[in-house]
Parts: sequence; C-alpha cells; structure tokens
Amino acid sequence: MILLIILGVILIIVSFTLKNSESQLSNFSTIFKIIGVLIIALGVFSSMFKQIDAGKVGVKSLYGSVQPDVLESGLHLINPLLDVTEFDIQTQNYTMSAVHGEGAQEGDDAIRVLSNDGLEVVIDLTVLYRISPADAPKIFKQIGVNYADKIVRPVTRTRIRDNAVYYDAVALYSTKRNEFQQRIFKTIEADFKIRGLVLEQLLIRNINLPTSVKTTIESKINAEQDAQKMTFVLQKEKQEAERKRVEAQGIADYQRIISMGLTDKQLQYEQIKAQKELAASPNTKIIFMNSKGNVPVILSDK
Repeated sequence: MILLIILGVILIIVSFTLKNSESQLSNFSTIFKIIGVLIIALGVFSSMFKQIDAGKVGVKSLYGSVQPDVLESGLHLINPLLDVTEFDIQTQNYTMSAVHGEGAQEGDDAIRVLSNDGLEVVIDLTVLYRISPADAPKIFKQIGVNYADKIVRPVTRTRIRDNAVYYDAVALYSTKRNEFQQRIFKTIEADFKIRGLVLEQLLIRNINLPTSVKTTIESKINAEQDAQKMTFVLQKEKQEAERKRVEAQGIADYQRIISMGLTDKQLQYEQIKAQKELAASPNTKIIFMNSKGNVPVILSDK
C-alpha cells in the first residue's frame, strides 16, 4: 500500500519533470500524471481496509500512540494513517528442554534448580499460554511483540527456582511432583495475568537427578517391590495353610460323627438291604458267610 503511494508520487514528479523538458517524452507527462494519481488513489483506498486472520487481533497505533480497542478477525475499514500490528491469541507453547533442537532456544535450555537438600535438579518444562485479546494493546505498549522472551521465559524459570527450594530432590522426583507442579502453576499464573497473558497449562516433561541419587532411589524402589512381593507370598501361604486346617478339621468332624452315629444294628440293617438287592439281581451269585455271620463274601458267576 505504501509502496503504491510512493510509486504514484514518483510518477507525478516524473510527469512534471518531463513537462518542463524539451524531449519527445514531454508529450507523455499528462499520462504519467494521471497514472500517478490513480496509483496514489489505489494505495490510499487499499490502506483503508485491513484484514485480520482467524485467531488473531489487530492493535492500532497512530504516530506511536496505541489505541485501546482492538480489531477482531475479519475485514475492517480503518484510517489509512493507522499502523496495525497483529497478535496471535491462539494457544502457544514455550518449551525449555535439555534435548538439543527440542526447545525454543538452541542447545541445552533446561531449568537447573537447587533443591532443599542442596542437590541440583534439571527440569524440562513446557508452558501453554495465550494472549488475552483485551490486553493486547497493553502488551504492545508495555512489552512489545517479543513477549515470549521478555515475560514467558524469565518469569517461568524464576518461579520454578523460587519454589524448588521447598522440596528435596527425592520428593521432586517422586511423591511431591504433582504438588510442585500445582504450586508453580499458581505463582506463574498470577504473574502472567498482571501482564495480560493467560496460563493454560504447565507440563513438567522430565526431572533429572544426579546419577548417585537416582541409583539410590531405584535401589529403594526395588527393595520396596521385593518386600511387597514377599508379603504377598506369605499371605498366600497363610491362606493355603488355613484352607488345609479347615479341610482337616472337616474330615475329623466327619469321622467323629460317623463313628458316633453308626451302631451294630444299623450295620446289620445295611447288610440285609444289600443282600436283598443281590437276591433280586438276575445274575448268579454265591454268598459265603463267616463263622460269626456278620460280614458275607459274595461271588457272582462272572
């Protein structure tokens, strides 16, 4: 747009120059003037319209004075003298990682903090945030467009270091990790809000401890797992022993009941019933009785 206006002005100047000259091109001075005026008009007209893409807002400034209202996404008719700076209001992320090429900064950009027990802990972190659309003019006026390096990065690193001193290294690595994450989220969220930024999520990607501490923790975890496994085995054996005791008690009770409940007359009755069934059978059989006649011996023809 500005280029069109500049080009139009150049053509008008050329037309006046040609008009005052005696060259053959002086006949074209009027044509150059008309074209120049048309180009200037086109540049002015096109600068009156500004398109804001989806997910962005436009901050207006006139001769260095920032306007308080913003341009939402869409096509707008504006003062051609206004300068419009677009701000992305979608979710953005800023990663600080020890892995080369993974973070926003080149090289090792992990956060190194000192824990409560004086050990150095290395933290990889991702910050998810966005710009509050209503606060975009304030950000442009007070911070500028480079808010990620001026606010997001230093505030996040400082608050993590400030809060890490309340925890020892082992707690950060294991039991207190979620608590630590919630704590730094609240402090960073408050700082962002003052500056017009909205903190959406704070992701602790990795916590690295010194090798000696990590080895100690892993040994402790393995010992706890072995102890839990042994407790399970002992409990299972105890249940099996209880099952066998109940089974043996049941057998003993059964035998005691049988020995107390069966009499000679009942046994004789059962023998008579069996002999009657044998007698009713169509098969040939031989029955031997002992001298006392108590227990018969039965032989079939087979």
